[in-house]
Order: sequence, then structure tokens, then C-alpha cells
Amino acid sequence: MKRTRAPHICPALALLLAWFATPGLTCAQEPAAACPRPAPGSVVPEPPDLRSHDGVLRVDLTIRNVPGPRGAKRYCYLLPDGTQSPTLRLHPGDLLILRLKNALTDDTPPASAAPAPSVHAAHIHAAAAAAGDPCTRGAMTPTATNLHFHGLTVPPVCHQDEVVRTSIEARDPPFEYRFRIPQDEPPGLYWYHPHIHGFSSVQVQGGASGALIVEGLERANHAVAGLPERVLVIRDQDLVNPDAPPSKSEPVVPKMLIDRDGDSANNGTGFGRPAKDLSVNFVPVPFPDYPPAALPMKPGERQLWRVLNASAVTYLNLAVVFRRVPQQLGIVGIDGVPLHAAANDASAIVWQDHIGVPPGARVEFIVTGPPLGVPALLVTRTVDTGQGGENDPNRALATIAAAAGAPEPVSKLPTATPPLPVPTRPWLGDVAPVRVRKLYFSEKLSDPKNPNSATTFYITVDGKEPAPFDPSSGVPDIVVQQGDVEDWIIENRSTELHAFHIHQLHFLLLDWSGIPVSEPFLRDTVNVPYFNGRMLEYPSVRLRMDFRDPDTIGTFVYHCHLLEHEDGGMMGLVRVVPASHEGHADATQGR
Repeated sequence: MKRTRAPHICPALALLLAWFATPGLTCAQEPAAACPRPAPGSVVPEPPDLRSHDGVLRVDLTIRNVPGPRGAKRYCYLLPDGTQSPTLRLHPGDLLILRLKNALTDDTPPASAAPAPSVHAAHIHAAAAAAGDPCTRGAMTPTATNLHFHGLTVPPVCHQDEVVRTSIEARDPPFEYRFRIPQDEPPGLYWYHPHIHGFSSVQVQGGASGALIVEGLERANHAVAGLPERVLVIRDQDLVNPDAPPSKSEPVVPKMLIDRDGDSANNGTGFGRPAKDLSVNFVPVPFPDYPPAALPMKPGERQLWRVLNASAVTYLNLAVVFRRVPQQLGIVGIDGVPLHAAANDASAIVWQDHIGVPPGARVEFIVTGPPLGVPALLVTRTVDTGQGGENDPNRALATIAAAAGAPEPVSKLPTATPPLPVPTRPWLGDVAPVRVRKLYFSEKLSDPKNPNSATTFYITVDGKEPAPFDPSSGVPDIVVQQGDVEDWIIENRSTELHAFHIHQLHFLLLDWSGIPVSEPFLRDTVNVPYFNGRMLEYPSVRLRMDFRDPDTIGTFVYHCHLLEHEDGGMMGLVRVVPASHEGHADATQGR
């Protein structure tokens, strides 16, 4: 195993200060702790790289939590040397052996704790927590955890990528995850995070997340060969300064409202108090002044940026601006899938001046650094999340500082590699679906007269009664036969934006609220537009779901990737049965 340490923040910051004599930035960092965080305004550190050796990557991770600001908890994945949240780099066919030690403690519940698990499932907690087998325990407690390898086509079985029954408690010995990256896994950016129902939002929002890269993007797209690459993990957290007034540089906005999840509600202005603070590789960018992190680059240098939205609830709308002018960003991959997937075009790039990234999604794009002396910023623009959604306003994330002596990123893509093999399966868009299903998002207030009362969240198969996810049931909402391709229509009957995600597979977006879409790549997470109360029909997306891979056999989940919503019940089970299984599809679930 080869380990590359991230550059130390303060020396890099000293260089930046020398180049620009930037006032206000300091090397101050919080006292050493299990989950330390850089100071606002720090140079963005690179996550440590862990690379496979002779086809194997062995990793020992410990998940810990420590007290954070205002009663919240920080969570982190630690390597034995104390570094956090490594980027796992593997090639197709490589074996990952990851030993996860749970060192969580349960002191005071976080101030922003996610909704408690569903009442009808609460009775299983005590008995499950006492059971001995982490593979069948199913415990949902503040000290339970597990791992989901988001986006990978890995079997949904224990010790690989099963998240409903797998529950690791703090008293357990290290739990081993062991699986191979499929030979045909698309090269690109994936990630890992905990997935304990009822507590996933708290752990992810606390910082428990990391990137995973399947190497070989340059084999899929020659345009990125030889480029330096940066991994940027955007996380959200509770506001450090929740009682502060907005910055004086902002226009006057309506009085702050609270949405149904207890966060700042969308006010429709693009300004005002956000629902959550953001960070870039743990460098915080707090409300109200948003002091940006620092990203040094050589003038005019081209780099590949791999950006992961590891936020629990925050949508991103990324742009790079020079003197307030948006620049063109060359998108080469979405959700781990290269853009040329449909046409087999080894140099496909889509140029955009902004990129929407829902929670859980990833984007990989080419960036050109600014010329010397030209101010530049990485920003996220406002996202309209609907009347019932969170406030995700305009804010700066990082200053892109051009300097001839800027340090090079640690990693660089190879310059000469053979192209990827031709896919053995037909392009998903060319395969006719065997059936069409409809599902819908909806919400219900515990007190219909109080818009800020507790909310139950649902994702329901059309024709059934809405019910929150019941982890004790094990009865699938949908049964599919391996080898089939289906179309799923996902409606949104609520007044806030939702992000649909399914484990174990990618899908093709075909239709966005009645407008046909032709995308030359696949996704695993997609926004579903909100209902504004005046539409003649509910907004929806149509997705072509791919159950052809044998690694999808088993039972796994689909849900909204706003983790407060998932924890609050907005999740369902799909069971993929072997191709020889009889009576696999309930005709009443089709349409």
C-alpha cells in the first residue's frame, strides 16, 4: 500500500501569504483532537491517497466522534497515523480489504440530530443492539455504523455493500469489508460513507465521508491524460454562527423562516442565512462572511477537478469566475461515468459555465487557472429548492490564486494508457424496458396546522399507501429479475426538491418533467423537481434502470439523498432475483 500524505497547511499558507501578502489569513488550527479541522481561509489540503499495490488495497480505518461547536458532534474516518478521510484509489479488478473499527461514543445527542428511526421500528433497537452478529443485527443506535460504497456495482451482501442489516457497534472487533472492483466498473469518482438508518445524516454531516476513485479515466477520455488532478470534497455542517446577521454586503432579504426540517427555509432571493455551512476538504467556509478557502494554481494551468458533494442536505451549483465572469468548465464525468459512454467518443467534453451537483453526486471537469493578477473564485450559486426546501444561497467556496510557484497537486493522470475495452452490453438507451413503474415522493406534517412541525417523508410505489421505510420488515417494495431493464417514473408531490438515489447500479435519465433528455452517460443520483402547487400535473423524471449486472442480485435500497429525508422514512427496498426465478415481477407494480 502506498500512502501519500497531504501537504501541511501552514507552510502552504505561508507561500500564499508571501505571494499575495493576503491579510486576515492565519495558520491557526483548532487544538489537536481526533477530528481536527483547519481554520477558515486555509489552503485546501489534499486528502491522503491510498493506492492499491499488486492488485490489493488494504486499509485500516477507525470512525470516531468528538464534541463540536454548539453541542454538535464531529465524525471522522482516521488512519492509524491520524490522517483523515483518505481517498481510496483502485483499478478495475483490484481487491479492497478495509477493516473498519467503530470507536463511536454516545454522550450528548447532537443539536441537529437527524429524525429518530421510525416509531414502528424502534422496538427492534434494543434487541438488535444486543445481538452478536453485525451482519444480521440491524441495530439503529447512536453508536452503530456501517459503510456504503456509493455508486459501485458491488453485491448487496454483508462484508461488501449491504446497509439495512449490517450494523457495527463500538464493542465489536474491526469489521472487514472485502470485495473486488468489477472489471467493467466505469472509471471515475465514487465515495464511501455511513448508512445507518436514522443516524446517517448526523454521521455524514459530522464529516464521516471520503472519496473513492476507480482509476482509468484517461483510458476513457484522452483529453485528461497527463493532467494534474485535485479531489475536492464539499461537506456541510450546522452553522457555526447561527445567530449572526447576514453580511452587510448582502442585500436585505425577508425575515428568516424555518423549513420543515428545522433549517433555514428557501427564501427565493439567493441570499440570507443558509441551512448549513459548507467546507472544502474540511476547510470551513462559514456564514455570514464566507471567508473562502485558498486554492493556489499555476497561471493558466489545466487541471482535472474531481468534486464530490458529500453534503447531507445541501445542493451545489458550481461555477469558476474570473473577475465575476463565469468560465467554461469541461465536464468529462458524472457520478463516476465518463461522458463518452454512449458514443464511445474518447475525447468527449461538455463545456458549461455552471454545474449542478445534488447531495451524493459527483462531477469531474477540466479547469483552466486564471492569469497572474486576475482574481478568481470557486463559488456555488443559489439553488431553488422549493417552498418547503432549505436555503442554499450564493456563496464563495475558494479563492483560486495564480502564482508561478504554486505547488503541483500530488496526483497526475498517466499520459499513455491503452483504451478501455469495448462494453459487452448494449448501451442502456438502446435497450427497450420490459415494464414501467411509477413512484412518488411525498411528505406529511405531524400537525397540519403547524408548517414547522415534524415531518414524515415517503417514497411510494404508485397504487400503494404511503408508509415510512420499515427496516424491520425486509419485505421489498419492488421485485425485479436480474437481466431486466425497466423505466421508473419518479414523481415529486411535495413542495421541496428531492434527490433520487439507488444503490448498486446506474441509470439513464430519459425525461425531465415531460422534456426528453439525451445524455451520453449514466447517473446514480438525480434531482426530481418540486411541486409548486399550481402545476396541472406533478413534476417527474423518467429513468431507465439497469438490472442486467449479476452483481445487482440481492436486496438493496433506493431513497432521497437528502439524508434527513432518508432518515425520516423516504426510502424503499428493491429485491433483484436471479434470472431463473419464477414469478419475479408483481404485475400490480407495473404500469
